Amino acid sequence: MAAPPLGLARRFAGVFTSPAVAHSGSRPRGLRPGLLPSKRWSGVVRMGAVVGGGQEGEEDEELRQAKEQAAARRRWETLIREQKIKTLTPREAGYTFKLTDKALLDVRPSNERQKAWVKGSTWIPIFDVDTSVDLGGLSKKVSNFVMGGWWSGSSTLSFNKNFVQQVEEKFSKDTDIILVCQKGLRSLAACEQLYNAGFENLFWVQGGLEAAEEEDFEREGSQPFKLAAIGGVSEFFGWTDQQRRQAAKEGLGYRLVFTGRLVGALVLLDALFLGAQRIGPLLQELQSR
Repeated sequence: MAAPPLGLARRFAGVFTSPAVAHSGSRPRGLRPGLLPSKRWSGVVRMGAVVGGGQEGEEDEELRQAKEQAAARRRWETLIREQKIKTLTPREAGYTFKLTDKALLDVRPSNERQKAWVKGSTWIPIFDVDTSVDLGGLSKKVSNFVMGGWWSGSSTLSFNKNFVQQVEEKFSKDTDIILVCQKGLRSLAACEQLYNAGFENLFWVQGGLEAAEEEDFEREGSQPFKLAAIGGVSEFFGWTDQQRRQAAKEGLGYRLVFTGRLVGALVLLDALFLGAQRIGPLLQELQSR
């Protein structure tokens, strides 16, 4: 996704550590290089910004998150290397789901799921949109919006404490389960949770639905899989990386839609500016009477 203009946003991300969670090719014999995202993996799941504490508090929180991310990554790499969690590409997962009795478990939050989902999949989010209305929840939402949510459309998420229990109610522990999310991190976190709970046959979709082609799965919903996680101002004007790639495939017609939106927004801003210029002198004249 395209980053906000310089100086307008600061990204914060967190990845869970067990048992409390802050988050979201062929099968390898060992861990392939680059199997897990390297440089940008920690920015995939936004959990809201730290509130209060000043710069020192923010730096301490960032250090804590960095340590948790590194620890989680080591655990995940071990699970994959030891084949306790098996990997599938999106195409392999699509064929496997169509041709076998394996279950497909979508662990994305509701705001992504409602845009696009795999037909026949089961939905149990490991994180979902935070709907709390207490002071702490509201302050996180405000901070998330100010620090980039307005640009990217990202929501503050909360961990589903009943995730494992809900999966256990739906599937037996010997069920073959393919886990998928949007980019691959939440589903990998979910794999670890389920493995620790005793599930025996877990398959992780590397790269998630964003790495899938439309023909890999039978889709339901209004958006292509690759666009299910975008939002905000950047989506409205077509400025996300996902939309640029989509435009390259679909051609001029796709670009014209967003060009029209940009022109319309500029016209509206111009009209508001001219209106303000005219109203100002009128108000001054009324005040002088």
